[in-house]
Amino acid sequence: MIALEDGFADVIGKAQRGLRLSDTELAEKARVSSQKIRKLREGEFDELALLRIAGVLNLATRALCELALGEWRPEKVELEGLAQFSTRFHDVSVNSYLLSSRGREAVAFDSGGDCAALLGLATKQDLTIKLILLTHAHADHVADLAQLREKSGAPVYVSSREPVPGAELIEEGKSFRVGKLNIETRLTWGHSKGGMTYVVNGLSRPVAVVGDSLFAGSMGGGGNSYEDALRNNLEKILTLPDETVLCPGHGPMTTVGEEKLHNPFFAGQI
Repeated sequence: MIALEDGFADVIGKAQRGLRLSDTELAEKARVSSQKIRKLREGEFDELALLRIAGVLNLATRALCELALGEWRPEKVELEGLAQFSTRFHDVSVNSYLLSSRGREAVAFDSGGDCAALLGLATKQDLTIKLILLTHAHADHVADLAQLREKSGAPVYVSSREPVPGAELIEEGKSFRVGKLNIETRLTWGHSKGGMTYVVNGLSRPVAVVGDSLFAGSMGGGGNSYEDALRNNLEKILTLPDETVLCPGHGPMTTVGEEKLHNPFFAGQI
């Protein structure tokens, strides 16, 4: 079972950094001590302090407490035609995906730290990888891209905002069709400057491969723009149907419906 990428302390830290609030500023606004804020970020649960800072950080209190108390994780996703691979890149676990639909043609999303298992499944199921689509260019997501491209012979595509050597550049709104799969691109930047979400129809449920834009119970840090990361997640991912399976770059798969209820950054906003 893949662990959640972030705990409540990570969520607090990402929100605080995104809003550019120092410990002193957050303490003053939330009426708690700077020491308690530091202890929360270290993972020490204090319900009253948590509730006070949640409002200042625009985090949903109930969802944040659920995360802190270990009371929620997304239901396990099993969907024919969708395979998730969790691999290591240095000391980080990172995901890649293989999607196929009632045929022998497939699409790979990212390479992760090691694409051997992905290629092995394609061989076992007699699948031909027709496309490699990259969610973004951070090193952990493209670490084994050279092997994936060489072994599959498939063309690689990435956002024009985030070029990768050997990859063709695409814009938001680009569409692909592979077998029964229809794929639409949505620019969900903020964590990275060219973050791309791929919305896939053709399986029994819609799928969105979201990279580091969104995690189960959290989101990628707003390294480029926290405000745009929030907005793009709300407008371009969480407006998809509730049954849509979300395939993040780290942590377990989840659904739009689960995140609308349980993600502290977004619960109650849609």
